[in-house]
Amino acid sequence: MDQTQLFEERLNLVLRWFDLWTDRQRKLLLHSLLSRCTTSQLKFCRDQLMEAVPVTQLDFTSVLPRFLSLYVMSFLSPLDLCNAAQVSWHWRVLAEQDCLWVGRCIRRGWFLPYTPVDKEFGAWKNHYVSCVSTLGLLSPRQAAEMYGTLNQQNLGSEEEERRKERRIREMIREKLQEEKRVSLRTRRVWGSAIRPEGSRGGGSQSGRSSSGVTSISGPLRSVGSSTLSLERRRPTAEGQSLGRVQASSLSSDSVTRSSTSRPALNPSHAPLLLLISNRTPAYELLLSGVTSGVMVVLYDHRGTLPALLAQVERAVCGRLAQRLGLLAPGGTEEISLLYDCSLSERTLLNPDQREFWEKLCGWVAPTSEGGGMDIFCPLAASASGGTLIRRLSTLTGLEVRAPMGLAAGSFQNVLSEWSVSAGSRLYDQQSAAPALQYVNDGVLQFWCRQAQWMEEVLVELRGFMGPRIQQISLQTRGRALGYFLCDKMCLDKLCVSKDLSDALTEGLTALTRQEESRPLEFLLNFLTRWSKEEEQRSNGEDEWRSKGDDSASGSQKSETSFSLIPELVQTPFDWRGSVVRELHHSECLYLSRLRAVMKVYQDPLTAALNSNRAILSYTDIQIILSPVGLILELHRVFEADLQVRLQQWGPEQCVGDVFVKFCSRLRVYSNYLNNYTTALCTVDKCRENKPSFRAFLKRADRTLATHMFSLQELLLCPVWRIQEYATLLQALSVHTNPDHPDQPHLCSALSTLLRFKEFIQKLKRSSEADRLIEETQWLIQGCPNLKEGNRQLIISQDAALLQSPDEQIPDCLRTYEQVCDVGLFLFNDALVLTRRNLHHTPFRPAHRCTHTFLASVDLGSLDVREIRYNRYVSNAFVLQGPCRSWVCATESGEEKQHFLSVLRSAMKSALRGHQ
Repeated sequence: MDQTQLFEERLNLVLRWFDLWTDRQRKLLLHSLLSRCTTSQLKFCRDQLMEAVPVTQLDFTSVLPRFLSLYVMSFLSPLDLCNAAQVSWHWRVLAEQDCLWVGRCIRRGWFLPYTPVDKEFGAWKNHYVSCVSTLGLLSPRQAAEMYGTLNQQNLGSEEEERRKERRIREMIREKLQEEKRVSLRTRRVWGSAIRPEGSRGGGSQSGRSSSGVTSISGPLRSVGSSTLSLERRRPTAEGQSLGRVQASSLSSDSVTRSSTSRPALNPSHAPLLLLISNRTPAYELLLSGVTSGVMVVLYDHRGTLPALLAQVERAVCGRLAQRLGLLAPGGTEEISLLYDCSLSERTLLNPDQREFWEKLCGWVAPTSEGGGMDIFCPLAASASGGTLIRRLSTLTGLEVRAPMGLAAGSFQNVLSEWSVSAGSRLYDQQSAAPALQYVNDGVLQFWCRQAQWMEEVLVELRGFMGPRIQQISLQTRGRALGYFLCDKMCLDKLCVSKDLSDALTEGLTALTRQEESRPLEFLLNFLTRWSKEEEQRSNGEDEWRSKGDDSASGSQKSETSFSLIPELVQTPFDWRGSVVRELHHSECLYLSRLRAVMKVYQDPLTAALNSNRAILSYTDIQIILSPVGLILELHRVFEADLQVRLQQWGPEQCVGDVFVKFCSRLRVYSNYLNNYTTALCTVDKCRENKPSFRAFLKRADRTLATHMFSLQELLLCPVWRIQEYATLLQALSVHTNPDHPDQPHLCSALSTLLRFKEFIQKLKRSSEADRLIEETQWLIQGCPNLKEGNRQLIISQDAALLQSPDEQIPDCLRTYEQVCDVGLFLFNDALVLTRRNLHHTPFRPAHRCTHTFLASVDLGSLDVREIRYNRYVSNAFVLQGPCRSWVCATESGEEKQHFLSVLRSAMKSALRGHQ
């Protein structure tokens, strides 16, 4: 019998039985059949069922992915979301997700007073409902009873209000007139000039003493803040005329300055003005070494240009400075003057920058009287920096000097040669002479070489001693910390001569290359040989000078006869060779540090791993140290190429192609920088969890073999090296003629290194912003999550929260009482208010400060206004949010103006971002 016929007969038999069975028996048969089917057979059944019983209604949340369902629900209003939560349990779970409610709460300034745990459900929705339920909503009848209606006629109350306002205005006018009369009777005479010590009467200056004028004698002291500056006096008729002349000279756009528009200036007694940013590493050390006769202005890097001008105006107190020094973070092309304001070739002619420099340099003596400007950033090392120097000199009419950048290191450029005029290619051969006018020699040399390390010490010192001297001004606080550091570290004993420092450095470097059982004896022999070589070199120089003197004396004796000794040909200094030699020297030092990482750390760790005594796992070793090996191979080839070119050095020798070859392999550095944070975290985790690795680091770190560096500091060396390459290559490009065959390669390599340097700066700024956010998050108790988007902390300010018992009284006559101390944390998108509590330590003068979250306001909905002409409160202002307002007051007017200027700038930026 055919198989098909047999199957049909049995199928008909089963179907007849199926027709006779009950519903339960049919379902049991279907279940048994479906459980025996394969996947393809089940799909076929599904398709047949879809055709027989089409689906007319379907829950989209059960079909769409979860994120698409949440995206659809994000377009619903809060009321619609609450209605959707009543559909089913699954819809309620979706409608109460925090991602749907957190944005609605934050836009209205409603933050949770605590941080929700991981498995907490519906916290932000409950917070939104509670905030909405507590809003002060009024019914139409209640609003009419409180505020009245448009058709209501209440002429009596309006007339009473007018009379009340008229009496208040008359009272204010009378008080102002009385204060003017008192000030006219008691004001002091303006001293238009300060008489130097030992001066007698009859001078040509307008500083003759009269009745009521207190003479000021003695050398000028350094002035930096309002607490140290001289008292401002009211002008007489002569002082007013002088001020009008100076104002007219400042307002003009002409660069040339007339000598008659300024008071007479004695260069021997004129002070120097030094601006120092508090973002400069170890700035306290510089404050402790400022020379006599220097006015120091230590300004906040997060401030604004008008606030900086006001601080400088208070410091100079109507006097002219001989020279202006600027010490701020920067590089070879720009200066980071403030947080959101950098000085470069592109930004110099902006209206706000132009006005700032014209007003600032108006307090500096003109070039004809010895005035000028000294910028501590190596701008003269690059073409764009030289253009910036020339434009700044043209704008201000002053001589501008800057380091040439012929030294490797972050701040070693300050000790190198300085440019006098970048346009005329004149240079100051006396090393670091401009910087020594502002800071003592020993302190300056120590700061230039050890600024990065001193910054780490001072961070701990600020945290320990800062609360004890919190009420003192920023500059005085910095000076105190600097003096403390100098006394404890004995910088006068550490600051040795440059020759001795070089000898010790070379000796220790040679000692690390050899396996010496008696290192002290080896170092003694090395220093002995070094001293003999130095003596021979000095004797050779003395003989050459004596020959030159003899030839000069012979030429004086017989002016008409020709000298038998030929004159020495004056050859120009080889700037390119100097830069390349510095590059090769620093490259050798950098290679020795990379070899130390491989020899001291990787080789022992790998050997321990191969001998089954593992200190670290293979994965950890690869994460921490494997990129260093690739960088070492790259720089071995680079150093060998530089060595060959330097041995055959000549005027037409090229090194740009070596740099182009090196830049083509910078992907090694990109991988290293992307892995750098992970490597540091791995080192910290392994040191904490593995005692054997902790003991290994204790033996290996900060030894002669590692150049007295730790593992983390050695891993930071590649980041510094890229920045040194950019500076040295810019200096080499500046001193290379445009028609030199090396110029195209130098320009190509320089553009690549500058882009890579900008990439490093971007990583550093991102890391610094994340660190500040984490510290602020940890500092404020009960604060919501601050790590959202590109949020950055701009400034924090301590203030007092005030409250008035009667809000109906005008601001000028209202009295206030202090409620509590608050902290104001300004971010780029919001302002966070905290309650500040001081906890004093028993038996000690120190105290610690804690912050508790109060409220936060979006900058787009914030309004700020100052409270002026109030005799009962000073330095107060009002922060008006969408729901409530806060009246705050700072300790001083300088802090208030600084905070409000930064706040208004952030509000404008936030509004532009919303638009």
